[in-house]
Amino acid sequence: MYQNLPQIRGKYRFKVNLAKMCWFGVGGNAAVIFTPSDIDDLIYFLQNKGDIPIFTFGVGSNILIRDGGFYGVVIRLGQSMNFIQQIDKDVIKVGASVLDQNVSNFAIQHSIGGLEFLSGIPGTVGGGLAMNAGAYGKEFRDIVMKVQAIDINGKLISFTNQEMGFKYRSNSINKEIIFLSTELKGFECSQSAIIKKVEQIKTNRLDTQPVKGIKTGGSTFKNPDGLKAWKLIDEAGCRGFKIGGAEVSQMHCNFFINNGSATAKDIEDLIDKVQEKVFIKSGIMLQKELVILGKKIETC
Repeated sequence: MYQNLPQIRGKYRFKVNLAKMCWFGVGGNAAVIFTPSDIDDLIYFLQNKGDIPIFTFGVGSNILIRDGGFYGVVIRLGQSMNFIQQIDKDVIKVGASVLDQNVSNFAIQHSIGGLEFLSGIPGTVGGGLAMNAGAYGKEFRDIVMKVQAIDINGKLISFTNQEMGFKYRSNSINKEIIFLSTELKGFECSQSAIIKKVEQIKTNRLDTQPVKGIKTGGSTFKNPDGLKAWKLIDEAGCRGFKIGGAEVSQMHCNFFINNGSATAKDIEDLIDKVQEKVFIKSGIMLQKELVILGKKIETC
């Protein structure tokens, strides 16, 4: 693969351990990590990459990397897409690699309400667009005006909110799309009111989710219509259930954690087993919210 990589202005890194880049702290290597210097560099790469498989990676907050790693190019947008610009009194343009938390912080500084929920989402804006991330009663579809993206052939595209076709933890856009930036709309609001909401979210999150000093991937399963995944998991007797070093959180059953010795296989096996137990108990097949990437290592 290496000899077929396009000559770019950005940076290639080879055989990089992805475990260090995801919240679970497990997984194998990426064959290549590519950080483009700017959009033109990314366009050139995509137009000249041939059939090399690619995957766009944020901060690894909602992803499980398998132990066999990923034989392809992981794209990290880096600093070129790490920006926030205020373009109107209640509208901001945000790069895809910006942390959701930083968008919330910017909104506080500029007295823009309606974006407080982003303080409770531990990923990047690009990931939030891809999965219509949400928390505390709001989702990306509630704040997105326009989205700028690029397809795998290097063609720039833009989408309106309606064209995105946002759905629960998903959208209607072809998955072979890399999100570059978005315009988000809030409303004018006092800083004190915004800060109060953010503090409430922070307190609630710490009280109900295993996020402080814990290796986890966030919510594992999507909520079925009208139901809560955590409750179905609990009712199936899976609270605290373990496989190897992987465990269903005692605090929140839809969070799976790495106790320090888990492999990616332990976590994936736990996910599959909990899915099976919930189906046996309730007849409901839970759908993964967590993204799983890479090659399994088969064991005897």
